[in-house]
Amino acid sequence: MINTIYLRRANKLIVNTENAVQGSPRLSEAYLATAMKNIEHLGFTFSPQFMYTVRSLSKEQFEAFYHQLVADLKLLVGAHVEYKPMYPGFPMQVMEYHDAELYLNAIYHYLTLDLPEYETVHRQPLLDKGNLKVIDLGTKAEFHAMIRRLIQAKVSISETDREDIDAAIGWADSADLDEILPSEIPFKENVGFVVGSLLKHDKADIKLIGRYIKTATDVLRLAVAWSQGDVSLAEAARFRKFKRSERRLLLGLLEQCHPITEDMLRYKQRWIRLGEILHPSKYKHQFPRCQEAFDILRNNKSFATFNASVELAFQSRDVWSLIDLLMQRPGEFARRLDQLLRSTDETEYVVLAFGEVASQVSTPVLLQVKSHFAHRHEPHDLRIFFPKGIVAKAFAIPNALPEIDAAVCQDIVQLCDQVLIQRFSALAPLGKTYIDERLKWYHVPFSQRSASKALRTIVRGSRLPIPEGDTIRFFNWWKEGMVDGKPTDRVDIDLSAVMYDRNWEYVEHISYTNLRSSKYRAVHSGDIVAAPQGACEFIDLHIPSIVDYGGRYIVAALHSFTDQPYCDLPECFVGWMMRKKPGSGEIFEPATVENKIDVAADTQIAIPVIFDLVERTIIWADLALTRNPGYYNNVEGNQKGMVLMGKAMTALRKPDLYDLFTLHAQARGEQVNTPELADAIFSVENGVTPFDIEQIMAGFLV
Repeated sequence: MINTIYLRRANKLIVNTENAVQGSPRLSEAYLATAMKNIEHLGFTFSPQFMYTVRSLSKEQFEAFYHQLVADLKLLVGAHVEYKPMYPGFPMQVMEYHDAELYLNAIYHYLTLDLPEYETVHRQPLLDKGNLKVIDLGTKAEFHAMIRRLIQAKVSISETDREDIDAAIGWADSADLDEILPSEIPFKENVGFVVGSLLKHDKADIKLIGRYIKTATDVLRLAVAWSQGDVSLAEAARFRKFKRSERRLLLGLLEQCHPITEDMLRYKQRWIRLGEILHPSKYKHQFPRCQEAFDILRNNKSFATFNASVELAFQSRDVWSLIDLLMQRPGEFARRLDQLLRSTDETEYVVLAFGEVASQVSTPVLLQVKSHFAHRHEPHDLRIFFPKGIVAKAFAIPNALPEIDAAVCQDIVQLCDQVLIQRFSALAPLGKTYIDERLKWYHVPFSQRSASKALRTIVRGSRLPIPEGDTIRFFNWWKEGMVDGKPTDRVDIDLSAVMYDRNWEYVEHISYTNLRSSKYRAVHSGDIVAAPQGACEFIDLHIPSIVDYGGRYIVAALHSFTDQPYCDLPECFVGWMMRKKPGSGEIFEPATVENKIDVAADTQIAIPVIFDLVERTIIWADLALTRNPGYYNNVEGNQKGMVLMGKAMTALRKPDLYDLFTLHAQARGEQVNTPELADAIFSVENGVTPFDIEQIMAGFLV
C-alpha cells in the first residue's frame, strides 16, 4: 500500500527486487511493452530506469505488481467506475434532439428513475494525443523522506496528508520510524495528530511524545486527535471516554507544560468538557498545577491574560503600551500590525519596533505580512477570508479599510525581505538558480487543511494554463448507498457551468434546467436523479464560441439537489478533460483527464475550479458554499454566492512561489536566465514544481 500513496503523491513506485535474479532480464520485452501500452490508455508511461528495473522481476512478480498499479491508476483518473450518461451519443445527440424529446425524456426519468433506451453509439478512435505522465523509480528512503517533510511542514496540511502520514506510521517498523519522525514538529496542529497516530498504532513512549508536546494546546489537540476530531480546533470535538492510563498520560503531559492556565483559557469551554472526562481532582497530588488551572477555569476565577491586556490597550488607543505588549509576542505583533498602524500617527515608531522583533516571526507569517503590505495601497473592492477548519469556505466583505501611507507599506515590505534573506542565507547554497516566471501564478502553500484529494493538487487561488484544445469536458460521478451503516437514500448531484462576462455579469448557465445553449457551443449530457449503481454527468464547453459571444469566466459547480452533504456519500468526484476533437473517442477517455478531484466536504455545494477563457487559465478554487435559504439547491438559487466567490478568487492576492524562490536565490544562490545554466531549477514542469507541496512546506518556509 506504500506504493499507492507514493504513486499519487510523486508518480514514483518502489520495486522490490530482493528475490530477483541478477544478470539477464527475466521479463520479456513483449510483456513489458504490452503492459506499457495498456497504461498509456490511462495517460501514463514508465521511465527508462523504471523499465530496466522491472525487467528483473519474474512474470508472476510483475503481474502482481502490474495489477495493483492499474487499479491505482484507474482510481487516480476516475477510470475505476462505469460512465453511463443519459444520452450515450453526447454531445451531438443532445445538440440535435428537439426540445420536446429532451423534455419528455427528463419527465420519464424523473417519474420512473429509468434512463431512456438508445442504441450504442459507434465512435471514432481517440485522435487527441496528450502528454503522458511518467512513472519513475523510487526508493523506500525517498518515500520516508517525503512523509517526514509532511510532518515537518511549517503550515497546516490536508486530511489526505494526515491519512498518508497515519498509514506510513502504521506500516513502519522501529527503523522506519527513525527515518519518518523528525526531532521537532514545528506546526502545532501536526503535533497532536502525529502523537495521536503513534499512540493509536502502539508505537509511542513517553520520551518520544514528550519531546513534541510543549504547550497546553498541544495536549488539547492530542485529546482531540485521539477522539477523531478536528485538530485545527476550528470546531469543538466530542471527546471519547479515556482509559485511566490515558487520563494520567494527558494530565502528565499537561503538567510538564509551562505556563498552562492562560493557554487553557483560549479554549476554556473545551478544557472544562475535557476536565469532566480527565477528573484532574482525583490526581491533584500527582498533578497539582493541572488541578489549579482547572479550578480557575471551572470556577471563573480572575486571571489576567495577554490578549485581554492588548484589547484594553487598543480600546484606549494606548499605542506605547501596545508596542511594549506586542513586542513580547512577535507573531501576534505581525498579525496586529495593520490594526496598530491604523491606530496612530506615530507609524515610524511602530515600524521600528516591529523591526526589532521581526527576526522572531515565522517565515509563513512574514511572507503574508509582506504580501499584505505590498498590495495594501492598491484599490480592492473585496477583502477575502478563508476561515480555519476542514471545510474550504471563503468569505468576502467590502473593503473599507482606511488607507495607510504607501511609504510605510514599502518600509514594511523591505523589512520583511531583509529578515527573510538573512534567514535563508543560513541554508545550504543553491548555486546557479533558475526561476520560472510562470511561478508568479502559483501561491505559496500556507494552509492546506481543507484541500481536497486530487490527481494533482495545488494551492487555492493558483492559476494553471488551460492545455491545448478548444473544448473543456467537465464531468462528475457519484454513488448512493450505505455509509457507516446508514442508507443515503436517493442522491441527485447536479453538474453545472455558469458563464459570466469580464465584469462578472451573468451571461448564461448550462445545467439540468438548460441542457444546451442556442448562442454558443455548450451542452449538458442530461440530468440523472438517482445513482444506485453510480451516475455521471458531462458538460462540453467550446472556448472560442463562448469568448466570441462575450463570455469570459465559467464557474464550474456541483449541487447536492437532494441535500446530502458530500461527506455522507460513498463516493463523489469531479474533473475535466481537454478535447481537440470532441467527436472522437469515448465520452470518458482516461488519457485526456487533466485533473480529478474527490468531493468529500461537509457541504452541499462545491466549486472546484473557475475557468478564465480569455486568459486561458484555470483558477484552483476548491471551495464549498452553504445552501441559500429559500431556494432550491441549484445554480439559479446560488447566483449571488457564486458571483461573490468568483470575484473573490479572481481578485485574490497572496504570496507567490516566484517571490519565495527569488528570496532564496538572493540569499543563497545566483539567479540565471535559463535552466540549462542552473544547478537548482524552480519551474512548473521541472526541478521543484508547484505540485511538490510537501517539499515547499518543509524546505522553503523555514
